[in-house]
Amino acid sequence: MSRLTSAMRVSALIRRAHQAGGSAMVLARGDETGGAILVLLLDRGENPRFRERGLGEAGKLIESGPAGLDSLGATEYWQRRRSRDPDLWVVEIDVADGDRLADETIAST
Repeated sequence: MSRLTSAMRVSALIRRAHQAGGSAMVLARGDETGGAILVLLLDRGENPRFRERGLGEAGKLIESGPAGLDSLGATEYWQRRRSRDPDLWVVEIDVADGDRLADETIAST
């Protein structure tokens, strides 16, 4: 059974964010095939929070990272994670209902 690669999931997430009227960009490229994906979600440039694939309820992404970060703290967090895992993808999306969009795109099997 074939699985979607990390690169394909990231590409789909970016395309869906743009179609929904938001913005999205890759902050760090990871392993094309099996790299983990860390999604930085923003609401109009504010309220940074992270989600990533993991053992969440009903296949949803899990919350990741410390709560109450500002943009500098969010950058420091993903850069620390990336220094420990060079295969990690980091994708920033700023779109309405970004949590749902990320769940549907990244968490799906």
